[in-house]
Order: sequence, then C-alpha cells, then structure tokens
Amino acid sequence: MKVHHLNCGTMRPPGGRLLDGQPGYLRRSTLVAHCLLVETADSLVLVDTGFGSRGATDPRGWLGAPFVAMVGARPSAEESAVAQIRALGHDPADVRHIVMTHLDVDHAGGLVDFPDATVHVRAEERRAAGNPKSFPEKTRYRAGQFAHSPLWSTYEETGENWFGFDAVRPLRGLPPEILLIPLSGHTDGHAGVAIDTGDAWLLHAGDAYFFHGEVAPVQPHCPPGMRAFANVNQMDGRARRANLARLRAVARDHTDEVTVFSAHSPVELQALRR
Repeated sequence: MKVHHLNCGTMRPPGGRLLDGQPGYLRRSTLVAHCLLVETADSLVLVDTGFGSRGATDPRGWLGAPFVAMVGARPSAEESAVAQIRALGHDPADVRHIVMTHLDVDHAGGLVDFPDATVHVRAEERRAAGNPKSFPEKTRYRAGQFAHSPLWSTYEETGENWFGFDAVRPLRGLPPEILLIPLSGHTDGHAGVAIDTGDAWLLHAGDAYFFHGEVAPVQPHCPPGMRAFANVNQMDGRARRANLARLRAVARDHTDEVTVFSAHSPVELQALRR
C-alpha cells in the first residue's frame, strides 16, 4: 500500500512561544491537519478529512467562529482533501472508505466531500457526535458536517492486541493491514489508525497528543501552552495520559517497527514527507 501524507488544514494559533516552546514574543506557531491517503489494491482510503472544501468557502459557518478564532484556522481550497486527491491524479469518487480518529470539527469537515464513502469510527464517538449530551460535546461537534447522512460503520471495543493496545480488526471492507486502535481521552471515542505499509507500521494517533516532543524516546517534553491546550480539550484526562504513556512506550521500544505521529504536528508531517 502507498501512503500519502496530506496537510488538510493549516492553523496559526496565537501564543506560538507557549505552544511550541521556541523563542519569539507573540509569534504564531503553525499547526497542521495531518490526514492520510492510502492507495489499496482496489480503492482509496482516507484517514481523517481536515477542514473540507466548505471550510474554505465559509470558514466561520462551517468550522464555527469560536474554533476559527481559537486556532487561527487558515482554510484554503487547495488544502482540502478532495483538491489534493485530484492533484495526485486520482478521482475523489474512488475514496470508498474513510477511517476517522474522531469527529471534531477539524477532522470531519471534509466528510461531505465524499458522500458515498463508508465512514469507519468507534461506536462511542458516533454516539457522542450524533447525540451530544455534555457541554464540551455540544461545542466540539458540528451537526452540519454530518447532515448528508454519512454511511457509518461503527465498532465496539473488541479485538486483538497490537503492541499493547486493544485493536479492532478487521475493519469491514478494508484490508487487514488497516486497524482502528482505541485511544480514549481527547474524546470518549477517540482512536488511532494503524497501517502496515509492508516495511513497518504507521500509527496516526490523532489528538492523543499535540506536540512531537511528547513521544520523544529520550526526555519526552511538552511546552506548557500545548499541555494546557490538551488539558482544556480532553474529555477524560486519566485515559488520555494513560494512552499517551503507552504511545510513548511504543515509540521508544519499537522504533524500527512503528512510527507514531499526531494530527497537528508540522514537525512530524515534514519528517514523514521526506
């Protein structure tokens, strides 16, 4: 399988020095929306969808004015997943499956661009987005992004062990090399997506962490601003920290077998594009 690493949504939040730990008074850092396009034998698979094409035409209406202001969202038509798929020479209609880490606004914004694709997601995440009960859930999901009635394929927490994680496999209609890994914390139904490329595993950890230094094999670290941002946006802090510790162990102990990366680190995206 061939894997393309896409940035489907640039963000320039204020307070860059606090977020990335580098010098620069009031400098804005850059965050990305790291999505994957996977070429399988018979179709294309997306992992997350970024802001989507509607995010570029109506950012405040589609993504929500508070979100746009908080993260300094800079959506563009060229960065939409559908535009990048065309630029790679593919037909977006060949995207028959989308595997979601979770359904936050910056991850699910492009679902509507692929209305015929099956959307694979943990059952708890689908429940929360479809029927948000708590105030945090009501603020993080955008009902309009699901108004086209996606073709959901949901998964309960059952499956085989994968490097210390309980995995759900197989995903219906997908090759067994693509796994949904429960990583609760950021949201209750948050997941990672693992892909066996043939040479090694890729593990897209979604928003299980935000800063690349958090999974560094030696002296893991995180700037205070980014740590505060993660705490504010978590649903279950204990679960998030436990899963982060397991991600850190995988990154440290299985360097040659698994590459771990998050959804928003430009450093990790650049490294994987080399």
